[in-house]
Amino acid sequence: MIINDLLSPGENEKYFMLGNEAAVRGVLEAGLSLAATYPGTPSSEIGDILFKIAKDANVYFEFSSNEKVAVEVASAAASSGLRTFSFMKHVGVNVAADSLMTSAYMGVEGSFLLLVADDPSTFSSQNEQDTRHFARQANIPIFEPSNPQEIKDFIIYAYDISDKFNTPVIVRTTTRVSHMRGIVETGKYTKNQITSGEFKNEGLHVPVPEIARTMHKNLVEKIKDIREVSNNSPLNKVIDKGSNIGIITSGGAYNYVADVVNKNNFNVNILKLGFSHPFPEELVKQFLVDNDEVLVVEEVDPINEMETLAVAGANNIDVKIHGKKDGMLPEIFEYTPDIISDALCELLSVDTDVIANTKSDIPLPSRPATLCSGCPHRASFYAARQAINSLNLDIESIHPSDIGCYTLGIAPPYNMANYLMSMGASVGTSCGFSKATEDQPIISFIGDSTFFHAGIPPLINAVHNKTKFTLVVLDNRITAMTGGQTNPGIPIDGMGDEAPAISIEALVKSIGVGFVETINPLNVNDMIDVYKKALDYDGVSVIIAKYPCNLINKKEIRARNYKVVVDNSKCVHCNKCIDQLACPSLNEINGEITINLDCNNCAVCVDVCPTGAIHKQE
Repeated sequence: MIINDLLSPGENEKYFMLGNEAAVRGVLEAGLSLAATYPGTPSSEIGDILFKIAKDANVYFEFSSNEKVAVEVASAAASSGLRTFSFMKHVGVNVAADSLMTSAYMGVEGSFLLLVADDPSTFSSQNEQDTRHFARQANIPIFEPSNPQEIKDFIIYAYDISDKFNTPVIVRTTTRVSHMRGIVETGKYTKNQITSGEFKNEGLHVPVPEIARTMHKNLVEKIKDIREVSNNSPLNKVIDKGSNIGIITSGGAYNYVADVVNKNNFNVNILKLGFSHPFPEELVKQFLVDNDEVLVVEEVDPINEMETLAVAGANNIDVKIHGKKDGMLPEIFEYTPDIISDALCELLSVDTDVIANTKSDIPLPSRPATLCSGCPHRASFYAARQAINSLNLDIESIHPSDIGCYTLGIAPPYNMANYLMSMGASVGTSCGFSKATEDQPIISFIGDSTFFHAGIPPLINAVHNKTKFTLVVLDNRITAMTGGQTNPGIPIDGMGDEAPAISIEALVKSIGVGFVETINPLNVNDMIDVYKKALDYDGVSVIIAKYPCNLINKKEIRARNYKVVVDNSKCVHCNKCIDQLACPSLNEINGEITINLDCNNCAVCVDVCPTGAIHKQE
């Protein structure tokens, strides 16, 4: 769809929307005043859209330095009476959790919605944790839409719950739900008129122990009241086919259930949970009474299944409950129609040969991820590997890495990532390796956005505790992996306005780092020399590899008045360009080095070639 269509005031209009587009329409229809995020796939498109339309919608939007800050911005604005929105990927909730937990204690005077996009099967993440645990831990209501229309509608409903009970609320999507497309019928949208609120110091906002105990008591009572709402919510639906076998499902998993049941005309009852916490115990209790066997289908963890088992046990209901715990469904990864089909065949004692086949006999080709042609990270990795090799070590080097495109440094021939935990952990773990090892050189990597997100506190720790390692800040002038969003090092804010750019070099020097060098990594031979000096430095050394990502550097790339060519008569077949640089634009065909048309003439291979066979041609 056209992005500006999201601002159409008309209701009952129909658009073909991405799930994340529907989320934007939902918050706009709900009367959003402020939004804050740190970009994370699979939720990134929401921020990309708000960045483009915030001014036209009269909404304040920012890319915060991390998810914790984003939640704090949205929570404080909600405590000033505004309707606010924050969104992130599932692991972002780990970062935000400290403040999110307390926001539930304090409540809000306006309304605050947090959308979290989980990533079953870890398509773009380091784990597949389930956000529904956080909702239960924090006592925050959670809603699970299964398609773009529901995303929009559930958001509006969730805001009403936030208003009524003065509580933060969570809408949980998954990769498939965020990125699926479907017809969305709009409601009425009116351009936001509320741009400021007022904080009134009338409630409980400072959780010192005595006040926190009162807050917790109030929250528990609030959740009891909200449970009554969930038991009767229209978001929880029973599809009754008069069977004695039932399925309890939620979120994206419902789509697979519906596909398999409808294609095969299976006679099963379905309880679809859209408002899944507080768990609608009375509704589930009645569903269990009405069925002899029940299959619980959910992604990722058996959360609803455990709640269902608890309801059955507490009420002495004689019903067989199947799911992840008894092995009828797998405990990991996202589901597919095939997985649900196999489970239902087992449950209904149906021969798998007679059901609608969704499996393909054609194997999918393997396509490993790789850095783009001309990516400055490749030059940084190549130079680091050359510097390490020049030391002629009898011991392995250590390369803590971080979250971003540059995690692909794990692949040969670079082998520049062998330890990764979370955002910013490349610096913290380097501190640990520095203290635990003696002779192993340490070169760690972190992106510019990730450095602002979580790299500064561990770097302070590194200087104060007298560690020794080299940190490479891969400053490609953008938050690249999630689509090109701004960060504090870029002179543009979330509204598209000019903003102060924070200097990484000045910040690092202010911490007390004694060795700081900023260099264009495409000057690969100079980069190798800088690495050698940094590795020789007795303390924390920081190299800022500063060159724009190809996504934002197209004008300069087009302006290059040369192309890189190969004179195979000069080639000695050392294959450094293929085996050590490994740029995807370089190939060896019939014994000759060739350059693909997708080459953007970064010319790193020119420096790598020892004979001048690869050179610039004006």
